[in-house]
Amino acid sequence: MKNTILIAVLLIISNIAFGQLPADGIKAIIKQEVASKRSKSIIVGIIGPNGRQIFAEGQISDNDSRLPDENTMYEIGSITKVFTSLSLADMSLKRQLNLNDPISRFLPSSVKTPVRNEKEISLISLSTHRSGMPRFPFNVDPKDLNQPYRDYTTEKLYQYVSTFEPPYDIDSKWRYSNIAYGLLGNILMIISKKDFETLIEEEICKPLHMNNTVVRLTAAQKSNLAVGHAETGTPVGLTDLGAIGPGGSLRSNVNDLLTFAAANLGLTNSRLQPAMELSHVRQAKKDGNDTFTTMGWTLTGDGNLLFKDGGMPGYCTFLGIDKKNKIGVVVLSNSNNPVTDIGRHILDSTYQMEPYKYRWTLLDTLRATYRKTSIDSTMKLYQKLKLSKNHSLVFNEYQLNYLGEELRRAKKTKDAIKVFDLNVKEYPNATLAYESLGESLRRNHQKEKAISCFEKASELEPDNLHWTYILSRLRPDQRPTSINEFLRNEN
Repeated sequence: MKNTILIAVLLIISNIAFGQLPADGIKAIIKQEVASKRSKSIIVGIIGPNGRQIFAEGQISDNDSRLPDENTMYEIGSITKVFTSLSLADMSLKRQLNLNDPISRFLPSSVKTPVRNEKEISLISLSTHRSGMPRFPFNVDPKDLNQPYRDYTTEKLYQYVSTFEPPYDIDSKWRYSNIAYGLLGNILMIISKKDFETLIEEEICKPLHMNNTVVRLTAAQKSNLAVGHAETGTPVGLTDLGAIGPGGSLRSNVNDLLTFAAANLGLTNSRLQPAMELSHVRQAKKDGNDTFTTMGWTLTGDGNLLFKDGGMPGYCTFLGIDKKNKIGVVVLSNSNNPVTDIGRHILDSTYQMEPYKYRWTLLDTLRATYRKTSIDSTMKLYQKLKLSKNHSLVFNEYQLNYLGEELRRAKKTKDAIKVFDLNVKEYPNATLAYESLGESLRRNHQKEKAISCFEKASELEPDNLHWTYILSRLRPDQRPTSINEFLRNEN
């Protein structure tokens, strides 16, 4: 009842237009998107010179019908990068570092830092995604497939950096990189002599009075956590990112993020204002669209809108600010379906939002059949449905892969392998299918069959060093020289 009253009070002036989209329009959008199964819940926060409003639809989980409120916690994913870069900007203004400092200045001497054409990666290179590093590191071989980065240690991060060869000149291209932010956060921790959560808490959250932006949840925060869901609607847990945590490990709520947006807009006074302004400065053109990169943010071509979105296995989020009109928008969702289009549409109604279309009816049908019958009956149904050419069903490698992953998590390994094997036969050019089958075979002690899967994945993606890395661990006697050197200190 308390939450319902609070939301009602916040919506009492619902006909006021924030930014370019009226409040009634915002409510209608998120109501429709929850009904269309984009997410279990969507909560939107708007802040401007006249205060803040919050709109919410859906429920925290299938087992918790509460409407999310301003204190409900979500994983915010890559919005974390804005906080990491703000720390970098703040430390540069305090003269603790220079943005153009090479990373070798701070890393242990044992780390061989990458160089191309006599130029080294700098701190600003990492912050603006111009280091040349890829989205994720290739040296990942988790004990727990459900937490692929939990055991990705600082030592593995340093191993990766020592063997990384920039594919093009440093600072010449934009390439989104979580590992670059993991490295940036590691360097900031070395300089500050603080762990990442303490650094963000003491240097950003405390000055802004943000008490619910954390890495580790308290018991009270856990009790008001929106349970994450895969894009298929199935629940998933929180994600531990290990050493690449500075690229996406923060959890927060709409209230804290509105406070952060207000500070970035200059609506509140803060000692961090100069660092925030520095982090807003346009740095370089992003590839593939008409936007630019700053330190952590994406900047639109007209220079008025800055935004950052985030995606985790169970959550998608958006934070945007309109510096001209002094409006901030936060969108939080406990599903792995993007909400960036919603956030940008609220900030600028001319930005097209594509209504969500649910595409997992095939998976739902197969899942329901499996629960009632057997894996063999389920696969027979799949073939029958495929022949029916029912246009309401989407056929791709993700449908079977999700079913296989659900069975694997339920420890029904043999049935999962049957599903993954069917997926490989149905989609022989999909590396995802071979990876999932290979990992399940490997962990079921079917080494030779697993090797065949990763060899096929390597054929399909010869430039992806992850396959070489996994094969080198499966066949240590046949390691290529470069991987052999890489693994020298692992075993």
